[in-house]
Amino acid sequence: MSTRARWKLPLGTAGVLALAGVGWLTFGVSPADNAQAPVATPAGMTPATSPPPVFNAGPAVPRSSDGGLDLVGAAAAQVQAQAPQEEPSGPYPVDLEALRAKLPDNLYWETGVPTKEPAELRRRAEVEAKWNTLFGRVQSNEATVEEVQRHFEHRRKVSEDAISFATTMLSDYGDKLPSQDQGLLELSVRMHRTRLAELPRQQEEALARREAHAQRQREWRESGGRQP
Repeated sequence: MSTRARWKLPLGTAGVLALAGVGWLTFGVSPADNAQAPVATPAGMTPATSPPPVFNAGPAVPRSSDGGLDLVGAAAAQVQAQAPQEEPSGPYPVDLEALRAKLPDNLYWETGVPTKEPAELRRRAEVEAKWNTLFGRVQSNEATVEEVQRHFEHRRKVSEDAISFATTMLSDYGDKLPSQDQGLLELSVRMHRTRLAELPRQQEEALARREAHAQRQREWRESGGRQP
């Protein structure tokens, strides 16, 4: 379907999650990053996580692609559970072609725009796997300094693009969007701003853990591999 026409997506949470990228923009951004590094297993990395946030009765807290709690997804599910549903009344009032002209380098076009193309879905899965592998190396303190920096730069780009996309949608189409969709967009902006504010501390802590790990390895080698 061409994006030159307004996309006929369903209203409600499913439609706005696809357009706003609330699900996509949680990729690689887990509160597990605040935890101490876990031990890698042959099957892969399962980052330690903080206790899930407490919401009112509603859908189960979802998980992000890296295995951590997906706070944006959880909050979005809560919005969906609490907000009144609005019936679709026609084409979804968002012109993606106009948005793309304004935000040509936004990550949404690479990883979030709706698609059913098998080749594109495979490409996205490969990109996601690459970033998750790097996330595991950072969490296990095996990443190089450059890899740690690349991981956090990617996270910064994810959140900055989330904010840019959501604020542009609200500015251009906010008065036309269902109230639930507006709420999800505003939620995305708030949560990604919080994440951006936390990134410098998280990166500093990750580098400190990496150096402490490297120091322990050096001491172990110097002792001939003997236990202290």
